[in-house]
Amino acid sequence: MLDRAIAPDWHGLAADLQADGRLLIDGDWRDASEGETFTSTNPTDGSVICDVASATPADVNRAVAVARERFDGGVWSKMHPRDRNKILMRFADLIGQLSATFALLDTLEMGKPISEMLSIDVPGSILTVRFMAECIDKVGGACPTNAPGALHYIQRQPLGVVGCITPWNYPMMMACWKVAPALAAGNSVVLKPAEDASLSALLLGRLFLEAGGPAGVFNVVPGVGATAGKTLASSMQVDRIAFTGSTGVGRLMYDYASKSNLKRVDAELGGKSPQIILNDARDLQKAAAVVARGIFGNQGEVCSAGSRILVQNEIHDQFCDLLKKEAEAFVPGDPLDPGTTMGPLVNRAHQTKVLSMIDNAAAEGASAFVQGDADVSSPDGCFVSPTLFRNVTNDMTIAQQEVFGPVGAVIAHDGIEHAIRLANDSPYGLAAGVWTQNLTSAHTIASELQCGMVWINGYMNGDMTQPWGGWKESGHGRDKSMDALLENSQTKSVWVTLDG
Repeated sequence: MLDRAIAPDWHGLAADLQADGRLLIDGDWRDASEGETFTSTNPTDGSVICDVASATPADVNRAVAVARERFDGGVWSKMHPRDRNKILMRFADLIGQLSATFALLDTLEMGKPISEMLSIDVPGSILTVRFMAECIDKVGGACPTNAPGALHYIQRQPLGVVGCITPWNYPMMMACWKVAPALAAGNSVVLKPAEDASLSALLLGRLFLEAGGPAGVFNVVPGVGATAGKTLASSMQVDRIAFTGSTGVGRLMYDYASKSNLKRVDAELGGKSPQIILNDARDLQKAAAVVARGIFGNQGEVCSAGSRILVQNEIHDQFCDLLKKEAEAFVPGDPLDPGTTMGPLVNRAHQTKVLSMIDNAAAEGASAFVQGDADVSSPDGCFVSPTLFRNVTNDMTIAQQEVFGPVGAVIAHDGIEHAIRLANDSPYGLAAGVWTQNLTSAHTIASELQCGMVWINGYMNGDMTQPWGGWKESGHGRDKSMDALLENSQTKSVWVTLDG
């Protein structure tokens, strides 16, 4: 492993990196029961990183059974809250000591710029674990006032076994968003990371053990979604599924739950988030810069990407010009170069899908004023450059379907009511941005938008006190904040008769 010091020679460090792709079940590292593996591939150049064990249903069921045994035995669920706090705090410290390793793993597997890993993902993951650890002994029950002769109290207790299924776009951070509150609440966890980015999840499992976490409380089972993910979500011994991914796969999670034990499902799904720019926005240059980051950051592989840009008619052309200039700052390149602002997309199939949606938008009549395409200078990489369309109507595919790539669609509106109608005319409801200096307009729009998160004069800023999640087909449930911890627990009402 690499130490805490962040050395500048990222290519040298990557060459020396030794990744362990085995399953982690009951504190033991093991191959898949049938010996199957899948290949972890670097989307920058197509090189092989390592082989990763592909969990079978038997492997997943074994991990779940161990997690259930540990939960029922109370080795973690009944541990003193302050002791759980100390272990999770040590866990966070160990993550920090291996910041460079985590940054490399996610950059190599899914193409995220190393600078983003070091400034967003790694510190965000550490903060998540620490925040949830600090919340452990802050969760209280209730003792309502009742009639004489009765005592009524309400306890909050862990659920049992939580199955976490995480995406490839923020592999490390999404794993921490799911696992940390589940562990903090006293649950046992089985984590199934995405096939395209499993290595940082496995390292998290190793560090939990090194921090003093009991074996079998946190298990990691990489594998194919249709096999390992389905088995986990269908298990009769799993009490909750915490899922982040596409809306299509999210529907399957609810279906698996309904056909098994009606387990709780909390799913953060796709999005087609609007950013509304009114003609009284104070600083259009700043707005254009933030809007561009909201579209092109992380190569646009962000569920909350603000990819529908609703611009008031009077400033439409001016804002398009400003946005075009900001897009030029996002240049695909080597993600191990700290100066790179945009890496490759996660794999060839996804690159092909994004390019197809770009072609389709043009065929439907949208006009590209920043033309994105595959980077032919990197034939073995999965790069797509920034793309912006104008003359977009809200019924076009580019305005309704999630691209999950560096593609934005500018839609003209004629005022607040029109902008709200356009924004809400979507099956999704994850996030939105509003740019105005009018306080009444800002709060009116925020109140009327059908989504789980709204930013005013900013986008995707916030901290761990902010619940993260959506409405409608963007799913339900919340990551981050105390809400995430509470969703990993359940209440028990106890009524005591005192008069006889």
